[in-house]
Amino acid sequence: MSAWLGSLFVLLFTLSQSVRDVYFGSVFQRFDFFVVMLLAFAWSTAIFAAATVLRATSDFAKLRGEFGSIFAANVTTAIAWTSFFFALAHVDPAICNAIHSAMGPLTVVVLGARGIALAKPGAITRIEYAGYAGMAVSVAALWWVVIGGYSSLTRPNPAQTVVGLALLSVSGISITISLLYCKRLQDRGIGADTVMTARFVLLILFAAVMVLRHGSFGMVATPGQFVVLSVAATVLIALPLYAYQLGIGRTSPLTAQIIRALGPVFVFALEQLDGRLHYSLPTLACILFYSASVIVSNIAHGWTDESVSSKGFPLTPQGVTRAADDRVNSAISAVGPTPTCCDVCHESAIEG
Repeated sequence: MSAWLGSLFVLLFTLSQSVRDVYFGSVFQRFDFFVVMLLAFAWSTAIFAAATVLRATSDFAKLRGEFGSIFAANVTTAIAWTSFFFALAHVDPAICNAIHSAMGPLTVVVLGARGIALAKPGAITRIEYAGYAGMAVSVAALWWVVIGGYSSLTRPNPAQTVVGLALLSVSGISITISLLYCKRLQDRGIGADTVMTARFVLLILFAAVMVLRHGSFGMVATPGQFVVLSVAATVLIALPLYAYQLGIGRTSPLTAQIIRALGPVFVFALEQLDGRLHYSLPTLACILFYSASVIVSNIAHGWTDESVSSKGFPLTPQGVTRAADDRVNSAISAVGPTPTCCDVCHESAIEG
């Protein structure tokens, strides 16, 4: 029962992030995304701050000696979410989700190949490399879909969509680095609630400055609009994190990663309800290929004799699955789940 409940929580998290991307993609056509960013992360920070006060007030004192990591996490988080929200305003939400999510593991692999280890070292099989290669191919194919005018957007702005595509790579890389700094803070005994309270400060300040500069708070014409945006931001960003934390504690890491790999597919299905988007077979084909590549790369963690034998698991499908879960768990301990997502936090502790 616990495993099924855990899988349900992870599924709810993935679905909520899909709703977030489609909903905000639509909202950004009417409101400056800096307004939504300000409301979303101000309320999220307030919620996590309240949780810290109630559960671990002493954690605030631990932040005093961690200025470097906190500042780095703030800078990279601000870059990541600003880049992602800009892209979401100008690029198909399903494509945003897929490219943003893909850049996390691809960043880890590429830097690892250049001798910069972001995760615990471990053998990578050819099948696993094939999965990573599939992610890279799907990203390139999605660029072609967007630039060629084959995406779900009816009348995309060519210049803005190219900038959006580039910023998706920036967002995926930045959120990965951000979450590594968050992991460092948690390794030093600072709770996840406290880290989440501290990491969005620069983002909130930047969004506030941009809102004042653009005068875009005037777009929120009524108290009702303010309430709706605030509640939507809280429900779609802050609360899903709690569900995800509950989920990963009750299900195997491999199962959680496979469910999350289906995120872009869920986004594609939901965006069919958005009148500004139309059905795009090339987009669907690319995100299905992306999701399949993610699933293959995760399952391939366990398909090596060395990993199985070194952990003492039998060479059976059950043993291999247990070994795969063990290796994925080790990776999550080092850098966390692949970012989709803000994250958010997509993006839990670390996470990434």
